[in-house]
Amino acid sequence: MKTTNYILAIVFLLSVNVMFAQKVEVNSKKSNIDWLGKKVLGQHNGNIQLKSGYFELADDKITEGEFVIDMTTISCADLEDEDYNRKLVGHLKSDDFFGVKNYPTANFVVTESSQFIDGKATLTGDITIKGITKPISFEVEIMGDEYITTLKIDRSKFNVRYGSDSFFDNLGDKAIDDIFTLDIKLAVE
Repeated sequence: MKTTNYILAIVFLLSVNVMFAQKVEVNSKKSNIDWLGKKVLGQHNGNIQLKSGYFELADDKITEGEFVIDMTTISCADLEDEDYNRKLVGHLKSDDFFGVKNYPTANFVVTESSQFIDGKATLTGDITIKGITKPISFEVEIMGDEYITTLKIDRSKFNVRYGSDSFFDNLGDKAIDDIFTLDIKLAVE
């Protein structure tokens, strides 16, 4: 009898946790992803649009979630000359960089989260770029109706080799940093 009561108590607790999980849809139109890439003699920055995203909250934790980035929307904000801007964006979309024709999206899937304490939590998950999936952990902060984070991603781990001194010797001042930064603001509906 004690075993039956114990099992019923566990089932009840699990179902209560599931009942109180809240699915949160991300508003892709109000969300923002800014990128920054550096090279020896300068840097470039721009934007990429979120295609879709959601996460579930329970017990002050993100229990699951998935975010899809539309790689076809890569834009450059710092080059005012239209020809140079178009050339850079075209190069970023080419197979030298993100191969957008074959890999039009990148995504992140939550696998684990700490509880939010003082509006901050650590997320762990799998990020996929160019069909290659790698684990990543980072801190996320709640500010009003936005979830904010900064990701530093090593492009060389995703076969983005152009101008990388991890793969090529003697690049000198033509070398492009392997680490690029994404400043992300996800607006919730």
